Amino acid sequence: MKSEKFSFGKYLKAGIVALAVMAFVCGQIAMTSAPANATSRVPASFADLIAKVKHSVVNISTTQVVKRSPLIPFFMPNAPFGFFGQAPQVRMKVYALGSGFVISSDGLILTNNHVVANATSIKIKLDSGKEYKAKIIGRDPKTDLALIKVTPDKDFPKPLKLGDSDKIRVGDWVVAVGNPFGLGQTVTAGIISAKGRVIGEGPYDDFLQTDAAINPGNSGGPLFDMKGEVIGINTAILNRGQNIGFAIPINIAKNLLPQLKKGKVVRGWLGVEVQDVTPELAKSFGLKNAEGVLISSVFPKSPAEKAGLEHGDIIISFNGKRVRNAYEISRLVAETQPGSVVPVTIIRDGKQKTLKVKIGTLHEGKIAQANEARKAWGLAVQNLTPELAQRFGMNASEGGVIITRVLPDSPAAEAGLRHGDIILEVNRKKVRNVRDYLKALGAAKNEKSLLLLIKRGDANIYVVLQKGTD
Repeated sequence: MKSEKFSFGKYLKAGIVALAVMAFVCGQIAMTSAPANATSRVPASFADLIAKVKHSVVNISTTQVVKRSPLIPFFMPNAPFGFFGQAPQVRMKVYALGSGFVISSDGLILTNNHVVANATSIKIKLDSGKEYKAKIIGRDPKTDLALIKVTPDKDFPKPLKLGDSDKIRVGDWVVAVGNPFGLGQTVTAGIISAKGRVIGEGPYDDFLQTDAAINPGNSGGPLFDMKGEVIGINTAILNRGQNIGFAIPINIAKNLLPQLKKGKVVRGWLGVEVQDVTPELAKSFGLKNAEGVLISSVFPKSPAEKAGLEHGDIIISFNGKRVRNAYEISRLVAETQPGSVVPVTIIRDGKQKTLKVKIGTLHEGKIAQANEARKAWGLAVQNLTPELAQRFGMNASEGGVIITRVLPDSPAAEAGLRHGDIILEVNRKKVRNVRDYLKALGAAKNEKSLLLLIKRGDANIYVVLQKGTD
């Protein structure tokens, strides 16, 4: 027994030694084979990249002159003491800081519109400390982009290379450079957290999300990929969030640069109102997937009407690019040069069809007027399609528009209107479609009340909307 125990212990020790040797060898193999792969994915340092690009990132300081009453903060309406009448207004200077980056050797610098909008003077500062006066060349509030220019000299840095933001992937490393809180040039690193983010900043939202730290003052600065190419313009952060920042894809800026250089941005116009295809709508239209956008209205004499597009059509592709939602189609159309003829692929009555559309020019004033009319009463509507008419037990030939949204605290909400109510008349005028509805709203824009005939269930009801008097 002793000899058996002794033998077993000897073999056990030998086995442990063998396992240790194997583990050591495997570890050495892993250490020799891993770096080639790992270093290509996880950089040991960003120093070389920063050394290559940092001189072309600039700090921007702006001055605005505004009229304010310096006494207002100290004399509130309910305070025991105050002034009678209008408080005196004085001209005050307001200072702001941001970032930007050089894109051409002739002194052009790209930044955010909100960094330089309404500025009476603009100065840029290099990392060397040298300063230049700048002027605005072009601005686009819709995408929050601006182009400014300085007079370059021999010390002016080289332009940065603009990359391809379409090729950046979720999980790729990125580096942000800018001037947070006016501290001076600061570098942060992270990854691309998401693409195509819509955050409500504008009608053409398509942000890159990153966890690279972005703070006030970073606005307008570049977001680099690992090749040192600009793939985004740092623009916004999520309040109350941690390491949730947003950058404008550089491809959006590249598309707009020719127009920014001319000082005016002109956008394409299709002339339709659209909505996302929900799973319920997809089922109603016999679609396999809830993708594309449903045309709820076609504007008269618009490029869409001239090309033969109709309400009830579902757009699945625009100019060869897949369309997944309303934001995508809005952005794609806006980016298209007016006068261009592009293919638009639709599904109509279950069949796929491609139409050629000559894109028009977007006139912001007309769109704004239509939006103002709708906001005044607090309603959003769409045409009553055959599918919707069947759902609500109506004959589509009778016409009408269906309420898709009621804004809170609006005249429509006060009158008790609901999602799904069908408007048949406005001020005793029959409404057959959205076109009739908008025309009736336009005629009543100066009225304090609006008389609607609506269908709710099996009943027709007259409802009066009253505008606020405050």
